[in-house]
Amino acid sequence: MKHPWLNRLLSVHGLLFLFFVYAPIIIVVVYSFNSHPVNMMVWKDFTFDWYLSIFGQPTELNEQTLYVESTDQLLAAVKNSLLVAGTTTTFSTLVGTAMALAVYRYYFRLKPFYQGLLFMPMVMPDIVLGIALLVFFVNFSIKLGLMSIIIGHCTFLISYVFIVVSARLAGMDNTLEEASADLGAGPWITFKRVTLPLILPGVVGGALLAFIISMDDLVITYFIAGVDSTTLPVFIYGMLRRGVKPEINAIATLMLVFSFLIASLGLYFRKRS
Repeated sequence: MKHPWLNRLLSVHGLLFLFFVYAPIIIVVVYSFNSHPVNMMVWKDFTFDWYLSIFGQPTELNEQTLYVESTDQLLAAVKNSLLVAGTTTTFSTLVGTAMALAVYRYYFRLKPFYQGLLFMPMVMPDIVLGIALLVFFVNFSIKLGLMSIIIGHCTFLISYVFIVVSARLAGMDNTLEEASADLGAGPWITFKRVTLPLILPGVVGGALLAFIISMDDLVITYFIAGVDSTTLPVFIYGMLRRGVKPEINAIATLMLVFSFLIASLGLYFRKRS
């Protein structure tokens, strides 16, 4: 660059951007080890007791005060989140991959309009989609519960899988499929032995992305969840109404680590050649 001060300005801007993005996350992780039982912003001692209390282990701090009302309720929320995420990921991956293959291979008159509709659930505000789903379920007398959450998550997770798989299809060599057909392989054998292995990294990456988004979703789930179908984000939101306590920081840190691992796997399979 001709002006060194511009280079320094861009460097400072980049550092400030990283600071404002990651500083709050770092604070949550650090203060999840704070032993102060009341005010998390007053550092007292380093402890793992908040992590132990999450799983119902007896600790000195746990005897003084307890912010997680029931470990059973927390584990039930985790179970619901895993069940919803696993089911929606399976369905969204199958449907999203099939839609990506259909749009990639076939041309029809309303194809651009159809692709635009697939992008709508991603760009639509979560609160709007949550209210729309709630009105839909109420009008059609669908009971709010795990099934309504699964249906709601599938409405937008299919779009994420569709985009990831479509990006993988855009870089695929079509001559390999043509060679398979020339050698006498049928459509199913060609898909199983040629097409699927080529797009598998995109399929796995889209599935992992859908899984982690489903696990972390709060706004849409809050509108369409029933009484006995509380997921982990909704459970944490209920705890936050009484203030940010160290146990909440510990739960958030565990979710952060889990999300980071899943997202890393998704990026790995997404970029794998």
